[in-house]
Amino acid sequence: MNIVPIANEVWLNLYEKRATTDIAQSSVSAMGYEELVALDGEGGKAISAAIDGARQDYGWIEGSAEFKTGVARLYEKEIDPSLILQENGATGANRDALVALIDAGDHVVCEWPTYQPLWEIPRMLGAQVDYWELTCDGARWTAPIEQLEWLVKPTTKLICINNAANPTGAIFDKADLEAIAEIARSVDAYVLSDEVYLPVAQDQGYVSMLDVYEKAVVTNSLSKSFSAPGLRMGWVIAPQPVADRIRTLRDYTLICAGVENDLLGTLVLDHAQEVLARNRAIISDRAKVVEGWLAKTPKAHWCAPSGVPVSYLSLDLPEGLDDKRFCLDLLDTYGLLLIPGSCFDLPGGARLGYCCPEEELHKGLDLLGQALAAL
Repeated sequence: MNIVPIANEVWLNLYEKRATTDIAQSSVSAMGYEELVALDGEGGKAISAAIDGARQDYGWIEGSAEFKTGVARLYEKEIDPSLILQENGATGANRDALVALIDAGDHVVCEWPTYQPLWEIPRMLGAQVDYWELTCDGARWTAPIEQLEWLVKPTTKLICINNAANPTGAIFDKADLEAIAEIARSVDAYVLSDEVYLPVAQDQGYVSMLDVYEKAVVTNSLSKSFSAPGLRMGWVIAPQPVADRIRTLRDYTLICAGVENDLLGTLVLDHAQEVLARNRAIISDRAKVVEGWLAKTPKAHWCAPSGVPVSYLSLDLPEGLDDKRFCLDLLDTYGLLLIPGSCFDLPGGARLGYCCPEEELHKGLDLLGQALAAL
């Protein structure tokens, strides 16, 4: 197998720790440990006692009953706990789901551009991949349903979506998902939906693919919408035959996610609505900051994301200056971290992680504005 580098992860690994100002991350401002454990309502005493008293064995292999209950509460339909499998973030969930679903020669349709592993892993597994393309109409990112109808074949095994999408923030509403489900159902295909950004947008009426299609496989984590990427806690929910394949595969790739991680992850899920309220306020506040900055920065443009923490900035760069060179110049001159759009097959811009701490966002946008004005 030819293992293809993930371009944005390579960029972060090379340059993240050199930056003094970071507006590149895609989570809502990460919680500190004290803020996280204080969710227990006792200043962290209750969860600390639970951790102190826990045996350092393997714990719950598939995730504790309490963790699975917390996950199930995020969805409208009732879920059999055996279909919920704990994973190492959505990264592990996507990998295991795709490996369990795809054989060499299968036909897969992938929303694009999105998070690279969602279409790269199918290619590495030997699938024939066609791309359902997102475009910005000036106001929002869309992927025409008519194009999906044309791309799907009688032999299509899987439709893969990122809802909401990284880095554009594009999101499918319930009507979109129902249309996707109808197309998938017509050829008996699965739909894999990476939904790490979805929970913060569900107050706007957005729903999970799990709640509209019987052959949905959904992945999620506590990293993005729940501001706890350091826990590396994710999950996959799949129909029984796929869940059983993933369960076997996990014995090769994960075994378990760790005793403390399960306890802390369950704590976050038990207080999911509290965390989501925090994060929706951050998203709303930071979006206003960006909109104000854009109003006075003619060389930057965006299709505003729909209540999610990830976005793409289109930049007016002069001929001969590509986005990678520009982002390296930002780092070298200003200590500012952005990820070039070309890392996501969107050259000419950058991913903006605008839900960082407010002071850092103001500073980062000021520096970016200075750099653009100097071009």
